[in-house]
Amino acid sequence: MKKNTPDQYQEIRDAVRALCAEFPDEYHRKIDHERGYPEAFVDALTKAGWLAAMIPVEYGGSGLGLTEASVIMEEINRSGANAGACHGQMYNMGTLLKHGSKAQKDLYLPKIASGEWRLQSMGVTEPSTGTDTTKIKTTAVKKGDRYVINGQKVWISRVQHSDWMILLARTTPLAEVKKKSEGMSIFMVDLRLAEKTGMTVRPIANMVNHETNELFFENLEIPAENLIGVEGQGFKYILDGLNAERALIAAECIGDGYWFIDRVTKYVSERVVFGRPIGQNQGVQFPIAEAFIEIEAANLMRYKACALFDANQPCGAEANMAKLLAAKSSWEAGNACLQFHGGFGFATEYDIERKFRETRLYQVAPISTNLILSYIAEHELGLPRSF
Repeated sequence: MKKNTPDQYQEIRDAVRALCAEFPDEYHRKIDHERGYPEAFVDALTKAGWLAAMIPVEYGGSGLGLTEASVIMEEINRSGANAGACHGQMYNMGTLLKHGSKAQKDLYLPKIASGEWRLQSMGVTEPSTGTDTTKIKTTAVKKGDRYVINGQKVWISRVQHSDWMILLARTTPLAEVKKKSEGMSIFMVDLRLAEKTGMTVRPIANMVNHETNELFFENLEIPAENLIGVEGQGFKYILDGLNAERALIAAECIGDGYWFIDRVTKYVSERVVFGRPIGQNQGVQFPIAEAFIEIEAANLMRYKACALFDANQPCGAEANMAKLLAAKSSWEAGNACLQFHGGFGFATEYDIERKFRETRLYQVAPISTNLILSYIAEHELGLPRSF
């Protein structure tokens, strides 16, 4: 594939690529085969400061914006790795940074920046509510200087490789609030302590080597000082973080897409059948070219969403559109890459089937394509709310 023209982030790209090159395909293939966690890779990213990119300098981070963070995530996936193993460390702290007290930020952020503490997990989704977040049933009842947590969460990632989790729970029953988005609060949960005092973790085996879990809370007590911001305003706090998450995952899908395009263009240029490279056939060229065009378009929307976020402007629509476009384009690139490698595409040694599985996740998580379409229909097109 023709090399992209160097951009203003080329220095970041070159540095991340150099680090990722120390972890070749064989490393990630072995981790995937073992259903393991890329501990050495995540440690290297942490020590180099890449996962602390968005933490302000005064707390030990780089003080970069979402745009630069997205470039880091893109390059990780373009290298053949999977940023899903560690992207939570990049954006989960945003809720704490924007809404935490000075004492909380002084306590948590330097240790998150250094990697001493991993804040990889966010506990929002529940089995009976899915993305209907306002209906969550997990409760946090204040008793003296503690909150007592009871309930259940599902699809909570990286719990086993994190020290802390941001948890959303109802502090006021749904029936007692004026607006259904009120009455929810955000807490910092010490995972290692919680596992001993009222939280049960049940891993969920899945198609992708993505560590995700079901959580059960039974009278888990956490200090009242672990409440972030104002009680009852947690849903509003979460939304900022979700926009950042969607923009970063868009960037990861774009990285996946370029990885597929790089692989398939090289292969079809060299694979000779019936006396000619298969890449000379329009039936091969067109799906690859179309996927590439869609990746380039998604890339532009990614930068628009990130620019708005960095300017503290509303970016919900743009972040959602970037995520939808990027997930779709990476999936189409993956389809073309797998198809034109033929049987070799299914062989683990080519890594295509692994990346194919990894990028497929993002049409479902962290928000499904259909919900994005519903959001755009209602909020951008003014159509009646569909749910």
